[in-house]
Parts: sequence; C-alpha cells; structure tokens
Amino acid sequence: MSTVSTPSAVRDRLYLDEVDWRTYTHFLRLFAERPGCRLTYDRGRLEIMSPLPEHESGVTFLGRLTITLTEELDLPIKEGGSMTLRRRRRQRGLEPDRCYWIANEPAVRGKRTLDLRIDPPPDLALEVDITSSSLDRMSIYAALGVPEVWRLDERTLTFQTLGTNRKYSAASHSLSFPLVTPADLMGFLAMCANQDENSVIRQFRTWIKQRIAGGGQTSTTP
Repeated sequence: MSTVSTPSAVRDRLYLDEVDWRTYTHFLRLFAERPGCRLTYDRGRLEIMSPLPEHESGVTFLGRLTITLTEELDLPIKEGGSMTLRRRRRQRGLEPDRCYWIANEPAVRGKRTLDLRIDPPPDLALEVDITSSSLDRMSIYAALGVPEVWRLDERTLTFQTLGTNRKYSAASHSLSFPLVTPADLMGFLAMCANQDENSVIRQFRTWIKQRIAGGGQTSTTP
C-alpha cells in the first residue's frame, strides 16, 4: 500500500494507493464512529477526507430544500444521509454528502440495511464540491447507477443526470422535481447570506405553491 500526498493532505485529506476491497471495508469499520470523515474508493485507490465547515453548511441547507420539495409536492422520501454506497463487483464506493430515495422509496421503505446488489441506488445524491476530491466521484456515482446528482461548488449548482451511456450531463431541470431548475435553488441558497434559514424555507414553500398553481410557469426569481 502506498500513500500519495497532496498540498491539502496534511490538514484534511489522505490518499492511499493499492488498497484491496477487504482493506477498504476494514477502513469503513474503523471510521464508522467518525461521521466527519468521507471515504471514497475507486478500484484500489482510497481517499479519506474531512469536509470543511463551509462544505457542511452548504449541503445541510440544500438538503433542507430537497426535503421541503417532497413535503410540498406530496412525494415520499427516505433519507440516506451520507451512508456508504458501494458495489464490490464494481470495485467502487463512496459516501455522498446526502442521498435520498424518492421514486424508489417504496422499494427501500422500512429497511434498516441496504444492499445495492438487490436494492435500488438513491434517486438523488447531493455533492458539494468546495474541496475537490482527488478521485473522480462522478464516475463512481455512475458505476453505482445513481440517476441524479446535484453538484454545488462555491459559485454554481448543476443538476447532473445519468444517460444511457452511463455518463452524466448537465440538465436544465431536475429528474426528481421537474418544476425546479438549478437557478431556482441558487436563488434561495443566496438568500441565506442575509436571512435566517427558517425564513428562507418559508419563502421557498410559498414559491413552490405558486409554481404549482401556475403550472410550473411562474417566475424562477424568489
């Protein structure tokens, strides 16, 4: 096993090469009681990263917007948080920043443990890319079959949807919530700079109701 250092590795990232699947699962057990760490595995390469505080702030509120959408649109949801998603056959695994079963919620309802060999992957994953990974996490999501990933960086939000070619491309609207665009959500995320989050969520609920009443054709400006 070899270690590859990066400029940020000393503070928040460790990268290991030549890691077999058994060792990866051993690391998962070791870090099970440390939810502040994220492990990403891609065919022998393992990255252990500790997200920065601003990373957690962004993903937490984006998660609140996601849950609010399911509430106002009367959709089922099962939250997976940052649970480990992995497939030994694909030799890949990661912990999303957040993940949700929405369309496939009935298939996983009531299950305390999930196995992607038989259970569907999450319908939606959130990926906040403030501290970039050394590994190609999007290719791992694709190998795991996650249909949609919302990817937020310091300036933009994109909805990445998985095509028949098993690659992601930016979409104008969400698969899980067709009435929503990235610009819609970015407007509400920006509001958090000057307003408390509960106030923003109340305005977001009102906006969703207006959007539904207008058949999805109302202004996208909050």
